[in-house]
Amino acid sequence: MKISIPIYICIVLFSATALYGQVDTGSLEKQKDSTEIMYYIVEGDTIAREMINLDEVYLLKKVKFMSEQDRRRYLILRRKTRKVYPYAKLAAERLTTMTERLKTIEKKSDRRKYTKRVQNYIEGEFSDKLKKLTHTEGQILVKLIHRQTGRTAYDLVKELRTGWRAFWYNTTANLFEISLKEEYKPFEVKEDYLIEDILERSFRENILERQAPAFPIDYLDLTAHWNKKNC
Repeated sequence: MKISIPIYICIVLFSATALYGQVDTGSLEKQKDSTEIMYYIVEGDTIAREMINLDEVYLLKKVKFMSEQDRRRYLILRRKTRKVYPYAKLAAERLTTMTERLKTIEKKSDRRKYTKRVQNYIEGEFSDKLKKLTHTEGQILVKLIHRQTGRTAYDLVKELRTGWRAFWYNTTANLFEISLKEEYKPFEVKEDYLIEDILERSFRENILERQAPAFPIDYLDLTAHWNKKNC
């Protein structure tokens, strides 16, 4: 079933884009080569140093599944997570840009005009894409918005509009089993842990561009936590 993610969440996702141009969420920055060979010059001869400086790298174990059904669920979750993560990443970037921009606007009327201008651009350019998200993709997006901004989608709507609008959109979303108040809790919720695992592997494979979460998440501690819990 296809549902509509509330349009006002999109204000957070693409807030300053109206003024600064579109952002290609599919573009990825290539990872820099972390290997650098140092050389010594001895009496005119260049000698390669035996040590090579490398960034710290964690080797991730292959994902193991208890059943074929678990494997399929993981693959579906991976596809959905990779699809919506760029929107959550952009949400954090645009929230910062919009916050800084609003600080420079003194008049309330000008602030309202700025917000309305952004809203109109979003509704015209991006609402159709977000409307095509399924309810599970929408819920993953809400969780990842919390991961990247440190605030729930409900709180962000409340900040940008009014508490009544936030309540209304949350009530509407609940009709489709989506809560805008949903938080990202990878140490408590198994699905959130799997999402974090998918993100970490996607970052290392350069499938997604890494952006630090709004709160610290130690992947190794998280994995050890769930390995112990599953024993």
